[in-house]
This record gives sequence, structure tokens and C-alpha cells, in this order.
Amino acid sequence: MKKIHNFSAGPCILPQEVFQKSSESIIDFKNSGLSLIEISHRSKDFVDVMEKARSLVKDILNIPSTHDVLFLQGGASLGFLMAAYNLMAENKTGGYLVTGAWAKKAAKEASFMGNSVIVGSSEDKNFNYIPKNLNIENNLDYLHVTSNNTIFGTQIKEFYNGNIPLACDMSSDIFSRKIDVSNFDLIYAGAQKNMGPAGTTLYIFNKKILGNSSVPIPTMLDLKTHFDKDSMFNTPPVFAVYASMLTLEWLKNNGGLNVIEKQNSKKANLLYNEIDRSSLFKGTANLEDRSTMNVTFTLENKDLNEHFNNMLANANINGLKGHRSVGGFRASMYNALPLESVEVLVDVMKNLETKKG
Repeated sequence: MKKIHNFSAGPCILPQEVFQKSSESIIDFKNSGLSLIEISHRSKDFVDVMEKARSLVKDILNIPSTHDVLFLQGGASLGFLMAAYNLMAENKTGGYLVTGAWAKKAAKEASFMGNSVIVGSSEDKNFNYIPKNLNIENNLDYLHVTSNNTIFGTQIKEFYNGNIPLACDMSSDIFSRKIDVSNFDLIYAGAQKNMGPAGTTLYIFNKKILGNSSVPIPTMLDLKTHFDKDSMFNTPPVFAVYASMLTLEWLKNNGGLNVIEKQNSKKANLLYNEIDRSSLFKGTANLEDRSTMNVTFTLENKDLNEHFNNMLANANINGLKGHRSVGGFRASMYNALPLESVEVLVDVMKNLETKKG
């Protein structure tokens, strides 16, 4: 197979060994003669998978004993609703930092069972920055933020650390850098960026939030339901959990967050430096808020777009088209994307400047 440099925003690039092992499990799981996707989810073999996946999350993120981990379904879009249901307290009011399309959708969900208060928004500049001076009032039951914005290429560098419970949609940058989990009462993340294939969602939560909501919660949306059953209240997405477990094993075996954070910074710096140096390209996100995961940029001369796209195709570069909300180009550089792929992209950008600059 030819080498494809995959900059797709998601579903994500995964390590080759994860593709290999997970594909083998579909044919014959653990030499059982059965496929992973046909064994009982309550069998010892899969229970071991689930427990290992949860244990790896706790180990890699250094999760304190006050918190626990679940692998559920529904994606982050269901997480918007679950966060509000499980964190609404006596004031029935959630505060939302709106830094992109997904953060805006999360804020909307809270209005179904309480009040949704916008504490800060960057919509005035098409979400190209992270608001810093937030209007946080004492009547908030929780503050919800989105750590990284795939569409607009911004990322929170310093999280709120105050008295109000903090919830975070961390779908597109979880496991890409070190975080202090004890600072969050709830983290949720769709697997399909840095962790595995689409189909499962990781929840990390402070156990003290369980059972304290002021609104009635449907059974399936109550985190306590799933905590009491160790992620096994209903049939879990077995393949997505298994592939996530393999990805977490790969991450741990390759040095964990200390190593991957440095590698991600190196990739991002290489590309941002070329964007800033070049006479042809311009970054769209505010400098201090630039994401290490999703780099958004445009060509100053739109007439060069077609020529650049042809050069990208010839170099086997995939997934660089920007979201329609921003236009231009977006390079998503999740954990498994090698530095080599970024070097190939930068070479193409330099060649374009040589020919057309």
C-alpha cells in the first residue's frame, strides 16, 4: 500500500499496530475461534478488555482515587446532554464558555432542563480566539468548556481553577498533553480523535457528583447507572473499546503523555513556523490560542488553491480541506500522525512558494 499522510479531522489516524491487532480480533479473538464482535460482552475475555481499558486511562492520566472512568456510547453530542443532567444542582444553571460550534451545541442542551448562561464567547470573531476574562457568577452549578476546537483551530492552554465544578468536552485533544484531572468534575471525550474508532465515549468524573442532580435523569443518561454496573449496564461498543484499549497500550508503551506532548509540540511548531514564515500562507487562529491538534490556515491568493490541492494529492496528503466555516486548509495532527507526514506537508508548501511566490 502507498503511504498516505492522513490529516483528517476525524475519525482519526491510528497506529498501524492497532489496525493490525484489531483487525485480527474480528477474525479470531484470543485464539478462541470466535470474533471479538460475537462473544458475550459479559464473558471474562471482554470484561478483561473493559477493565484494562479503564485501568490504562487511570494510569496514563494519573487519575486520583476521587474519580472514576467509564466507556459509554452516544458520542460527545450525547455527552452535552449528560453533562447538564448530571451536574445541574439547586440553581439549575450551567455556565458555558462558547469557543466553537460544539461548545455552542453543548450550551443549547443545558436549556432543556435548566438555565444556560454564556460566560464568554468568541463568536464575534468567528471563534478564532479563546476568551480570557470570563463572567463567572456565583449561582452557576458548573462551568462547561471545550478544550480544543477542531473546526477553528483554537485550544485552551490554562483551565479555570476555582470553586465552581468544571466540566470539559475533551474529545479532540485528550491524551495529547498532561492535564490535572483533579481540577475537573467531569471530562468526556469521543474516542474518534486520539483514542480509537468512533463508537465509544470516555467519561472521567468525580464520584461526588453522582446522585446529586436537581433534575430527574433518564436511566441511560445517569452516570450513576453506569458507574454501578462498571460500564456494563447495557451492551457496550465492544470493538471501539477494544481498539481504544490497544491505542492506550501503544501510548503507554511509547512513553505516555510526557513523550507524546513533546512530539505533538514539535509537529505543531514545524507547521506553524512554516505558515508564519511563508509569503503565501496565513494562520486563522489567534497566536496564543493556536491548537497543537488542528492547524487552520489559508492561502492569501485564493487563485492558488487548485494548484496547491493538486500538489497535495501528488504527495499523497489526505484530509487537508478546511471546514466550510473557516475555509482554507486544516491539518489535524493527532497522536499517531508521524512527524514525517508534517515534514512532507511543509515541503509541499515550500515548493508552492518556490513556484508561485
